Amino acid sequence: MNRTTKFLVSAAAVVALFFTTNVNAQSGDSKATRLGVGLNVGVPTSKGYSLAIGGDLRLQKDFSSNISGMLSAGYTNFSLKDSYGGGSFGMVPVKAGAKVFFAESAYFSGELGAGFGTESGAGTAFLWAPGIGYGFDNGLDLGLRYEGAEFKGASLGQVALRIAYGFKL
Repeated sequence: MNRTTKFLVSAAAVVALFFTTNVNAQSGDSKATRLGVGLNVGVPTSKGYSLAIGGDLRLQKDFSSNISGMLSAGYTNFSLKDSYGGGSFGMVPVKAGAKVFFAESAYFSGELGAGFGTESGAGTAFLWAPGIGYGFDNGLDLGLRYEGAEFKGASLGQVALRIAYGFKL
C-alpha cells in the first residue's frame, strides 16, 4: 500500500470520527473502565510478509455515552515469506486512541503510538491505526483495522482482525 493510499484511508477515518461524534445522545453517561485482552490476526500489506499475529492488553475509559479513550500495549510478530529469507520480525506496539460509537455498539476507532522493534537495530516506528468495530454487551469486542508503522524510511502495514474480551474494572 503506497503512502497516498495510507493517507487517504487515515483521512477518511478522521473525517468519519468528526462526523459521527454527536450521533448518539449523551444521556446516561457511563464512566466505566474496562480491561480488554485481545488476539490480533492480520494480513500484511508490505511486500515480503505473509502473516501478522499478536496479542494485546487494552485499557478503555468511557468519557461519555459515545466516546471512550484507549491505552494499549502488546506484541505483534510479522512472518517473512520463504522467498524473502523466512524468519520473522517482532514489534511491541504501545498506542493511545479513542473510540467513537456511531450506533448502540458499533464504533470507529483511531490510535497513534510507537512500535518498538524487538530485533537488534530495528529501532522505533511511528504507528497509526484507524478502525471499525462492534462491542457486544457480554464483553466480546470484534474490530477490523489498518495498522501502519513507519520505521526509518521503511513502511510496514497490516489489515488486522481483533477478537477481544473486556472485563469491567
